[in-house]
Amino acid sequence: MGPFASPSQQWRFLLSLLVLTTVSLDDFASFARAGLPGTWELLVADAGIASMHTAVTRFNTVVLLDRTNIGPSRLRLPRGHCRLDPRDAALKRDCYAHSAVLDLATNRIRPLTILTDTWCSSGQFLPDGSLLQTGGDLDGFRKIRRFAPCDPAGDCDWVELDHAELSEGRWYGTNQILPDGSVIVVGGRAANTVEYYPPREGGAVFFPFLADAGDRQMDNLYPYVHLLPDGHLFVFANDRAVSFDHKLARVVRQYPPLEGGPRNYPSAGSSAMLALEAGYDTAVIVVCGGAPYGAFIERNTDSPARGSCGRIVATAAEPSWELEDMPFGRIMGDMVMLPTGDFLIVNGAQAGTQGFELASDPCLFPVLYRPDQPAGLRFMTLNPSTIPRLYHSTANLLPDGRVLIAGSNPHYFYKFNAEFPTELRIETFSPEYLSADRANIRPSLDEIPAMVRYGEAFDVCVSVELPVVGIVDVNLNSAPFATHSFSQGQRLVKLAVTSAIPDGDGRYRIRCTAPPNTAVAPPGYYMAFAVNQGVPSVARWVQLIA
Repeated sequence: MGPFASPSQQWRFLLSLLVLTTVSLDDFASFARAGLPGTWELLVADAGIASMHTAVTRFNTVVLLDRTNIGPSRLRLPRGHCRLDPRDAALKRDCYAHSAVLDLATNRIRPLTILTDTWCSSGQFLPDGSLLQTGGDLDGFRKIRRFAPCDPAGDCDWVELDHAELSEGRWYGTNQILPDGSVIVVGGRAANTVEYYPPREGGAVFFPFLADAGDRQMDNLYPYVHLLPDGHLFVFANDRAVSFDHKLARVVRQYPPLEGGPRNYPSAGSSAMLALEAGYDTAVIVVCGGAPYGAFIERNTDSPARGSCGRIVATAAEPSWELEDMPFGRIMGDMVMLPTGDFLIVNGAQAGTQGFELASDPCLFPVLYRPDQPAGLRFMTLNPSTIPRLYHSTANLLPDGRVLIAGSNPHYFYKFNAEFPTELRIETFSPEYLSADRANIRPSLDEIPAMVRYGEAFDVCVSVELPVVGIVDVNLNSAPFATHSFSQGQRLVKLAVTSAIPDGDGRYRIRCTAPPNTAVAPPGYYMAFAVNQGVPSVARWVQLIA
């Protein structure tokens, strides 16, 4: 592949090979791997469930969550843990798991018991490290659930909060933790409101912006919500965005619309906020991909996906969208913030829309987005997977720097004999920073406090095989709730650090300063990474407290 000047030229050549020859996906991917960064590994050959919702816990376990009311999965519940539901059309007595926890140390799967339907629901970690899970369909429409993670040897499980429920049913809503540690629940089908957990007086509050952003396709579902460093929320729905004061429940700013049509569910784009750094007064939002308007209504599986990304400085005095094109048109792509501040765009398809059996032409190539590069040079095409990941797939950053890829079930029930079958395999993607030739500059984060207060100065100790050149960054990554092409609560905060001071035998001591307030980084548990020359350490979990 040497004659090609860029990865994009490589993939165009490889695609031409695919057109001119009859090859399998495996053969195609083996051709494509030549010269493209990153590696894939099959982690679990059969997880038993297809993970529609995925979250990484502070115990280095992964919560996998599907939906009930779909009949048997391939993972049985422990004896005596069956779910009894006379209204379930598929199984009145359901002894199969629809949630599980994956132990990253052993790759073992333990079934969990979920009692009410979590189809297209939302979630967020609370300051104590427990996972809040809200809404869904049918008997889960107004439900609130919590999962308090435990050591992999424990038996922690889902708890339905019978003493509390949502003020309004939430199907396709979004959760975001707020500076005070509470959670806002935004939108949902036929729910143009917001509400809070713990509940606030008055219950759900009408949010006119969501109603205005609706259309015949309901492109205001799963709104993209980002907590800005000024404490307000950037809320994007359809093709437009506002800044929302969650304390007063009112819009304080309107942004110009993003060109190109709808970007939210079911039009299947994605969004991420770039890393917060330096003075923490600048927030940049990126929105990528999506299906053209009408693809969902017309059930058009061949409609080409949008390839454009919009980028806006949400905190600027006069914000405007900067447009750039990805190497591929993509729907249902997951955007994962890496410890370096770059993010990975992975999964999805190049045609169709979100919905059961409404997409085609899987996009097997991940793309790296490098925000510090100039426009036109920000995207890099990476080594492709061999497994199509379409509707209901997820991607999550792991503490060792890999990205866990799970799910894909483009069918109403589990279906294994289709062109794109229900996917029970779990794999990981290792970015180029984990390649063997960078092992000697990969830092080890040897010492860091387990608990840090806002604005506090503290020391960390790292060790590196080769001498450190320049600054070693210390960055905090949140653990988001990934579902439907958006990672709810995803965040990266770069700490203020001093130069690394040699401490003997390849060890260095670095002085860090914690985020100044809870608007920059809400209270809770974060993966703390040391990053040396673009190579991250294995993370240690740190709790931010007031």
